[in-house]
Amino acid sequence: MRYVAIGDSFTEGVGDELEDGRPRGWADLVAQGWANGTGQAIEYANLAIRGKLAWPVVESQLEAALALRPTHLSFNGGGNDMLRPRADMERIADAFSRVLQRCDEEGVTLTLLSGANPSAGLPMASLIQRRGDALSAAVLARIEDRPDVVRALNWPDRVLATPPFWSPDRLHMNARGHHRVAARVLEALGVPVDASWWDLPAAPAPHLPRGAYYRAHVLPWLKRRITRTSSGDGRAAKFADWVTIAPSA
Repeated sequence: MRYVAIGDSFTEGVGDELEDGRPRGWADLVAQGWANGTGQAIEYANLAIRGKLAWPVVESQLEAALALRPTHLSFNGGGNDMLRPRADMERIADAFSRVLQRCDEEGVTLTLLSGANPSAGLPMASLIQRRGDALSAAVLARIEDRPDVVRALNWPDRVLATPPFWSPDRLHMNARGHHRVAARVLEALGVPVDASWWDLPAAPAPHLPRGAYYRAHVLPWLKRRITRTSSGDGRAAKFADWVTIAPSA
């Protein structure tokens, strides 16, 4: 089994950092859970980089991922696009169609994910909700006649949308959220999963007053938009080539 993940911060694992500061996230957890559930080592790569829009993910990661000759590929994108003023949901959905086309051509099994819904904790919540609903509908319309595409749909999960599953920036899931997404992906793949991953105990989280939250998280995001920079600028993929994930005890 050779599994490669492409995407943005959602797939890179931002919000679920290990003690040394490295992001883990749902895709890493899927790789480990897959090995544990089958009792066999798998090869795993993760080319995702935070801050990427959907089409730049496809243009910079897809062919590199397919060049690794995977058996399985997962893709999610569009979360960053939805925060831009002139986001085009059909254009974003075209990126999903392109990934499916190339996976078909290369004989790779595709897993499509929708992101978790952060709208309840963010400014412009109603706009983000509408755009997420529209993107989900547009993508599902592209694969409605494709039962072979593995679906892990997180956007409709109302439990996952609640604060205990989110990091202090309210835009990225915490470890609890990433485990729930990993459980959904493994279930969709037909792999046995540790039932506790669906709802880990909630960890204590500091509450930031409105002003402190804006200073710590919203203003830096606005600065990046004004300066046309990205949180992913200069970053490399954390697993650009295969790493072997063995079953854990």
